[in-house]
Amino acid sequence: MAVMDRRTFLAGTGAALLAAPLATEAQQPARPPRIGYLSSGSPSAARHLLDAFGQGLRVLGYMEGQNLTIDYRWVEGRSDQLPSLVEELVRLKVDAIVTHGAVPTRAARRATAAIPIVFASSGDAVATGLVASLARPGGNVTGLTIIAPELAGKRLELLREAIPRFTRLAVLWNSANPVVMPEFKETEVAAQTLGVQIQSLEVTDPGRFAGAFSAMTGERADALIVLSDALFLSQTARIVSLAAKSRLPAMYAESEFIVAGGLTSYGSSLVVQYRRAATYVDKIPRGAKPADLPVEQPTKFDLVINLKTAKALGLTIPPSLLGRFYDWSVTATYGRILTSVVGVTVMVPPARNAQRWNAPLTVTLHGRVT
Repeated sequence: MAVMDRRTFLAGTGAALLAAPLATEAQQPARPPRIGYLSSGSPSAARHLLDAFGQGLRVLGYMEGQNLTIDYRWVEGRSDQLPSLVEELVRLKVDAIVTHGAVPTRAARRATAAIPIVFASSGDAVATGLVASLARPGGNVTGLTIIAPELAGKRLELLREAIPRFTRLAVLWNSANPVVMPEFKETEVAAQTLGVQIQSLEVTDPGRFAGAFSAMTGERADALIVLSDALFLSQTARIVSLAAKSRLPAMYAESEFIVAGGLTSYGSSLVVQYRRAATYVDKIPRGAKPADLPVEQPTKFDLVINLKTAKALGLTIPPSLLGRFYDWSVTATYGRILTSVVGVTVMVPPARNAQRWNAPLTVTLHGRVT
């Protein structure tokens, strides 16, 4: 499967990042920049994201290995390795550290207050103390947020629309990730409103996924929601496979799970965020301070449904949901034609107004139904 990449970031707070090239308005770097990259995941799981990051850098005139050096460090689920990996990057005297997720970002911030840190994806950066505010982050940390808690309730609503009669919901989440707790709480609130019983399953390392899915089937869960987490993203294929074996229809935060064969996802595009992260990397070696670079938020979100998976699960997606899509054909980010994935981009008002989803939505429909 593949998934479309048709989102753009329009956040007003990011307007400064869309200004004219900085080469004419700030000092040039004295030497080719050296960037550190720190992720909880693995190289294979992040390949397409790093490709997008590289595309963004090339647009700005950078070529890795020519006028830019990137030092990669991968946790691959071993959180105890984080401090030593960060220290390696600090000793290399990198110009900036790019991170994915709140846990690596916090580890990097604990290790250095001098090196700028750019998170390519994170949950609520203000609530977790990564930044002072979105407009004026302060300190040495800035980047792009995914607005995870605000979308939690909507994900459950969409899953209920796709599977109207489920009453028992398993929620898979990483309790070691500080930004996931608000998302879990919002899911609980939405479940209570809809009369859905929640089974909480906390997984903090890759060795616990099999046990979590055994517990779901033991409690006869009707459906599953997987909350956003960098560790989970690194285990995409495994989670999707376990969900299929358990015959659990699942809603995910990232469309990468749908590419791997998951049922449905709703959220912003990580590919777009990684392209945008390159803009921060361009500015920092030229003299820009993270404290003055606003945190960007997405304003468009994709609902993606894998029809092949729905068929395998014996599900019929209601016409009310499929009616939102119209036919189209596109070569997606992953280089394949979409034949059994359909998508809808939902444009919402600023996140403050959309927090409880009371504001009317403007819906831009796109997808291909086969």
